Amino acid sequence: MTSPIALSPDRRRFLGATATAFAALAASGCMTRGAPTTARAPAASGGFAGYGALVPDPAGLLDLPPGFSYRVLSRLGDAMDDGSTVPDRADGMGCFDIGNGEIALVRNHELQPQHDAGGPIAKGFGKRDGKFVPGGTTTIVLDAATLAVKRQFRSLGGTIRNCSGGVTPWGTWLSCEEAPTGPGQPRGDGLERSHGWVFEVPASSPGLVDAVPLTAMGRFNHEAAAVDPATGIVYQTEDRDDSVLYRFLPNVPGKLAEGGRLQAMVIEGLTDTRNWKSAAMEVGRPYRVSWVDLDNVEAPKDDLRQRAAAKGAALVARGEGLHMGVERGKSEVFACCTSGGAKQLGQILKLTPGLAGAPDMVELFFESESTDQFNYGDNLTVAPNGHLIVCEDQYTAVVDNHIRGITPQGAAYTLARLTAQTELAGGCFSPDGKVLFVNAYGPTATLAITGPWAA
Repeated sequence: MTSPIALSPDRRRFLGATATAFAALAASGCMTRGAPTTARAPAASGGFAGYGALVPDPAGLLDLPPGFSYRVLSRLGDAMDDGSTVPDRADGMGCFDIGNGEIALVRNHELQPQHDAGGPIAKGFGKRDGKFVPGGTTTIVLDAATLAVKRQFRSLGGTIRNCSGGVTPWGTWLSCEEAPTGPGQPRGDGLERSHGWVFEVPASSPGLVDAVPLTAMGRFNHEAAAVDPATGIVYQTEDRDDSVLYRFLPNVPGKLAEGGRLQAMVIEGLTDTRNWKSAAMEVGRPYRVSWVDLDNVEAPKDDLRQRAAAKGAALVARGEGLHMGVERGKSEVFACCTSGGAKQLGQILKLTPGLAGAPDMVELFFESESTDQFNYGDNLTVAPNGHLIVCEDQYTAVVDNHIRGITPQGAAYTLARLTAQTELAGGCFSPDGKVLFVNAYGPTATLAITGPWAA
C-alpha cells in the first residue's frame, strides 16, 4: 500500500449467506491453508529452502525461479469493454470462480481525487466539484482454462484510495477506502461526502455496482478485510503506526449491509505488539484475546483507533495485508504489520478464533530480522500448500521489492523480484491453486504466475 498519511498527493451477486457458501470458502484455493508442504530442497534446518535462485527476466519486469513464468493480463491504458481504459495504481485484488468456465479478478485502484480515472465514471459514491472521484475497482474476467482475458470493465466508482480489501464466501469483494476525509476535513476540499468506508462488489457484476458504504464496519484508514467462513465475522486492518485490529460481528452473517457490532482486539497482558521499544511480544508465544465494543464507529474525527486503545486495545504497527486460512478445520487469520518489529521491517500476527467457547488466541508468527527475509511486507495471501505469500512495499529512494514466501514453520524465502520501481500488491491464487495473480502498482500491470508449486 502507500503511506499511512491520509491522501498524500505524492503516493499513491451478492449470492446469499448460506452454510454452503461458507463451506465453499473453506474449500477455495484462494482461501484454504493446507497441510505443511514436503520439502523440495533441504535447508540447513531440514525444512523447505525455496524454489531456487531467481532467473533474470529478459523483459525486465519480474525475476522468478527456474520453471516459473508469468504473463501480463492487463496494463495501464488498455482499452476496456465499457469504453474506458485501465486506470493506474492497481492494489488489492481478489480471485473468484464465477461459473461458466470463467474466473474474475476484482482489482482495487488506489486513486486520489486528482488522478485520472481512465474515462468518465457513470455512477458511484462520492464526487468532488461535481465529478465522481476516480478510485474504485475494475473487474477482469478470464477463461479459467487458458487465462485469456474475455472482458474487463470498471465495477466500483466514486471512492478514494481503494487500497486493499478481501474476498467473501458469497462471491463479493470488500473494497476498502484508505481515506478518512470529507467536507471540512483535511484534504477534503471539494468533496461532497465523507469517505473512509468499506464497499461490497459482487464478482459476477457485469458493470458498475451501486456504491453503498457499509458504515457499521467503521470509518477509518481502511486497509484489508478477511471473513471467517465458520462465523461470518469480518476482521479488518488499519494502516496507521498506532492502529488496532478490528472485527465486525454482523447481525446476519453474510449480509453486511444489515449492520452489526465493531470491536477491537485486546491482548491479555500486552498493550503493544509493535516491539519497537522492547521485545514485549515473543515470537511463537500464544496470548489470550478478548474484544472490546466500539461506539460512534462512523468516527467523524478519525479517532476510532485512539478510542479503542483507551479501552485497552493492543497497538499494531501499520496493519496492512490480512488473510483467512483454514488449517485442520480451524480458522486462522494472518495479519501483516508493515513496520512492526525491533528492526521495523515487518511482522505477521496469527489470530486463531476459539472453538466451542474457547478463547481466541494470538501469536507473533513472524518478525523480520533482515531485509533478506522481508522488507515492509504488505499484501499477503495463503498458498494452497500453507505457505504465506507476502508482497513487499519498501520506502527507500530506490526500491527492490520482492514476493517472499514463509513456510508454516516460519522460514522465509524469496519467490520473485520486481525490477520495476514500484510495489507489488494484490496477491491471490486461482481457485485451483495453480496460478498466483499479482499487481505491479504503477504503471498498472496485472500478472499471472505459474510454475511447479510445491504440493
